Amino acid sequence: MKFGVVVFPGSNCDHDMQHVLEQVMHAEVHMLWHKERDLPGFTSDDCIVLPGGFSYGDYLRAGAIARFSPIMQSVVEFAREGGLVFGICNGFQILCEARLLPGALVRNKNQRFISKTVSLHVENADTALTRAVPAGKVLEMPVAHAEGRFVIDDEGLEALEANNQVVFRYCDALGMVNDEANINGSLNNIAGITNEAGNVFGMMPHPERASEGALGGTDGRFLFESLVQSRVTAQVSV
Repeated sequence: MKFGVVVFPGSNCDHDMQHVLEQVMHAEVHMLWHKERDLPGFTSDDCIVLPGGFSYGDYLRAGAIARFSPIMQSVVEFAREGGLVFGICNGFQILCEARLLPGALVRNKNQRFISKTVSLHVENADTALTRAVPAGKVLEMPVAHAEGRFVIDDEGLEALEANNQVVFRYCDALGMVNDEANINGSLNNIAGITNEAGNVFGMMPHPERASEGALGGTDGRFLFESLVQSRVTAQVSV
């Protein structure tokens, strides 16, 4: 399994992601410039990552311009063919703008940029992103965003909940999902979701910033281990 990390003008977590995938996970990584139109050598056994940052300076809306970058058409096709796509923070915003994920990310309820470590309750432990997370584990990861409040219409929210597409919710240190833990005002404390097919993921917290002890925590590593294991398991079963 190999990873492709898409680099947009304004990406600032691309090399953080490359470091974790190469140096911590020992995976093969290819950096993909946003003007590239193809994903050469990538198959549905691989994973494309849209990292955090401020693509195109967050002009118009966060992710609204990046959605039209040449490489995104290939990412959309890759996802439709079953390949794994993982968007973090700005990457999550781009996936929503590209309609690979439902809903949208808008200004935080307090209208301020939020940078802090948060607790996450794993709502769906049976996904390619969460299968390696120990049962009952409350994850601790940093967030850094001004437009992280997840919103969606009533019908869409009902579908997300009914289909078990909510992967993470903001919670307290004990794993309790409550209003006090909802840092940005997201509907139903939603911090991360998947598409209905279960191969496209988006989340606002940064697992790449919580994958080494030197950074203060390693909970993010569980997610990358899950992605790698999901493809290894799939190949063995075939």
